Amino acid sequence: MNAREQIDRLRADLHQHNYNYYVLNAPAISDKEFDDLMRQLQELEQQHPEYYDENSPTMRVGSDLNKDFVQIAHRYPMLSLGNTYSEGEVSEWYERIRQSLGEPFEVCAELKFDGTSISVTYEEGKMVRAVTRGDGEKGDDVTSNVKTIRTVPLVLHGDNYPARFEMRGEILMPWKVFETLNAEREAREEPLFANPRNAASGTLKLQNSATVASRKLDAYFYYVVGDEVPTDGHYENLQLARRWGFKISEHTKKCGTLQQIFDFIAYWDVERKNLPVATDGIVLKVNSLRQQRNLGFTAKSPRWAIAYKFQAERALTRLNKVTYQVGRTGAITPVANLDPVQLSGTVVKRASLHNADIIESLDLHVGDMVYVEKGGEIIPKITGVDTSARGFMVGEKVRFITRCPECGTPLVRYEGEAAHYCPNETACPPQIKGKIEHFISRRAMNIDGLGPETVDLFYRQGLIKDTSDLYRLTARDIKGLERMGEKSAVNIVHGIAAGKEVPFERVLFALGIRFVGETVAKKLAKSFADIHELADASMERLISIDEIGTKIAQSIRVYFDNPSNRALVERLEAAGLQFTRREDDRTHYTDKLAGQSVVISGVFARHSRDEYKEMIEQNGGKNVGSISAKTSFVLAGDNMGPAKLEKAQKLGVRILGEDEFLALLN
Repeated sequence: MNAREQIDRLRADLHQHNYNYYVLNAPAISDKEFDDLMRQLQELEQQHPEYYDENSPTMRVGSDLNKDFVQIAHRYPMLSLGNTYSEGEVSEWYERIRQSLGEPFEVCAELKFDGTSISVTYEEGKMVRAVTRGDGEKGDDVTSNVKTIRTVPLVLHGDNYPARFEMRGEILMPWKVFETLNAEREAREEPLFANPRNAASGTLKLQNSATVASRKLDAYFYYVVGDEVPTDGHYENLQLARRWGFKISEHTKKCGTLQQIFDFIAYWDVERKNLPVATDGIVLKVNSLRQQRNLGFTAKSPRWAIAYKFQAERALTRLNKVTYQVGRTGAITPVANLDPVQLSGTVVKRASLHNADIIESLDLHVGDMVYVEKGGEIIPKITGVDTSARGFMVGEKVRFITRCPECGTPLVRYEGEAAHYCPNETACPPQIKGKIEHFISRRAMNIDGLGPETVDLFYRQGLIKDTSDLYRLTARDIKGLERMGEKSAVNIVHGIAAGKEVPFERVLFALGIRFVGETVAKKLAKSFADIHELADASMERLISIDEIGTKIAQSIRVYFDNPSNRALVERLEAAGLQFTRREDDRTHYTDKLAGQSVVISGVFARHSRDEYKEMIEQNGGKNVGSISAKTSFVLAGDNMGPAKLEKAQKLGVRILGEDEFLALLN
């Protein structure tokens, strides 16, 4: 047997042994025998570099070479799921699915693993790329790090997998590994990881893959994505993926009734505590991919899936004091400072009190024993007080402050708002710095080299007072500042300049207009040719845009009615930022449906609901959810809801089928 044949045989054997040990939990050889085979392969590969293979089992050990992460666009967006915390909301979701489909359906119930999401691409049976979720549209290429995870196959088993597909999954750190890692960090007097999710996420973003390999991460996979997946059944595709070498949870179950779903939830609400990895809920997905396509997506999540979160754990601890934080919008957030307490795998020292009404309803006193919960929120919250523990040592009643803790300005509370605000938005330091930090953030201008600490440094030095000042900075201005060498200074200035290529919708989001998030910014950027048209838009024009309600429209008007904000936009525009819709965004827009309100109902064959919604908007129409006398027409597929059909007929609203609608748009 020549060297090439020996290498190929060893690689095949080691791939199989990895699969046996990490996926099947059925090792066929001892650890020493495995290590001996790995050593033989490493020696042969060193002697014969001409036979290099990026998917060799030896890649599992990682490399000491540092490498910056490159951002990769997802071929299929990685959207987050809508969350629910009650069986009643699960019932409502199930009923919406039933009414929307108008045909039998099954639901796949899965454990919701608490880790960091990953999408791994395979071509011709070999791993080619692994990308984090990122912002859902693009993520970081962490291929080198993911290759070190033993439960992620580098080469697939069998031969019945698609030529090209993606596996979506969750990278996890098992409880035992997490506890060992934290014990080691404590011995070295290093900061401890808060929980396994943070540890897994932080590990995956390390630039030394050898260190990643030493952390012993795990991975579970839960979705097969591609243009040619084997079957229409999501559950069935997962069972096939298990044969290809992927670690699929054995606890995944297909449910035909709502009661079966509730039984699954009830069982795992208790049994999850016995699992080797962290879970925080149940994921429910309509099983048929055809039905998934017809149900489509909202702006943020698929309609055909929902995440049920387990009820929060609760702990009792002492309230030491209440401090107040000022956000970038001026909102004042009271924070409870507590005796440290363990809660859901995390040591909790602080908890949110939300607003003055919450403080008053709890009747809080300094020194009280308080109940702390951590549910779907990242920040724990106080939910109650053990008044029976209140003795003579308890301090004064907690009363909400009346002046800004940063600038001393009297606080205001707007009608209909629960929060108090500092109105001094142009001179209150946390608000100024918060707006700049939002502006430079990854999902906004994504300026490399800048972070909260650097913004604080530049602000304290008087170099920046608002976002437009960033574009006047030179390397000479910042070189020599604290922790700022010449190379760092040059990189920051280049990063700021690169922001001039950021498209209109992200610049709009970066402005930090209240209630204008990423999704709303995209809607506005598609609806207005430039920032000036938006700035002059009336309330009526704004509200006519899909998903823009009175609250958002009023916030936009308040922003542009402020002369200082108009002046800021002018300075940013003069600096070269993109405040005009790109030509490629205008290409497919027409006014064929201008002024028309359209309701979509039923199941479609040619396009998904989301595709039809996009067509309506691209042609000047507005998507609405319910039929009224103002509805222009209903785009109806198969199994149109009987209630909608009856109402449309009663009001004389026109009903168009798919072919008629597509013909209308040519």
